Amino acid sequence: MRDFIKNTSALVLAIIAVHLVYQGYIRPEAAQVLEASRLAGTSAPRDLVVILKDWEQEICLILMFWGVFLIGSKCISIVKSGYLYKVDLLEGNSEGEEMDLATTVDRIEELPDKIKSTPLIQTLISSIRRYLITDDVQNTSDAIETSVDALAVRQEAENSMIRYLIWAIPSIGFIGTVRGIGQALSQADQALAGDISGMTNSLGVAFNSTLVALIISIFLMFLLHQLQRLQDGQIIETQAYCEKFLLNRISK
Repeated sequence: MRDFIKNTSALVLAIIAVHLVYQGYIRPEAAQVLEASRLAGTSAPRDLVVILKDWEQEICLILMFWGVFLIGSKCISIVKSGYLYKVDLLEGNSEGEEMDLATTVDRIEELPDKIKSTPLIQTLISSIRRYLITDDVQNTSDAIETSVDALAVRQEAENSMIRYLIWAIPSIGFIGTVRGIGQALSQADQALAGDISGMTNSLGVAFNSTLVALIISIFLMFLLHQLQRLQDGQIIETQAYCEKFLLNRISK
């Protein structure tokens, strides 16, 4: 629930910030540039404000900032929890005795919720509890593998919204393309009469929206791949940690 509120707040903030920039600078500046080119009898220039002026580009930018927030928050969370893999959380259980492990579980569960909710701590707790119940190393190893697999599935599910954004942004750009081409076709009579400014401006809408959407999509896809690299590393480190500090002790 806390993550939902945080993500929703980030989306609302992105909408407000981008819309204010559009209303306060981009659209007024683009209107001046287009009016100057019309009076000069030239086609619309390829200024940045002209490329970004339409509502499709505005929506794409909003989704881009939201996507960057979603990816960035996950990356920061993984990086912050990295120090746990360098600490022996089971220190003092060199004999692997049940009472020691039970005490360790109690000690781990007293950690702050932010630490206790990390994948490593969750995997350790479930694995130690499995060993305390079954007193079997193989069952404990299976518990570790199950927890790691569940972590991979959960990470993939949490990335679904980011994948949707990367798919939706080019689709919104294509909507701008269809809208611009439709406007251009509706001005064919003016073009045949010798005035092609309206048609060229409409075609500019079509191509600008696709250009912006594709650039944003490529950028977000790059960030998503970096996030997946960190997540894969977290899965590998979690399994290696449990094998080194837990399985090696209880198997002696």
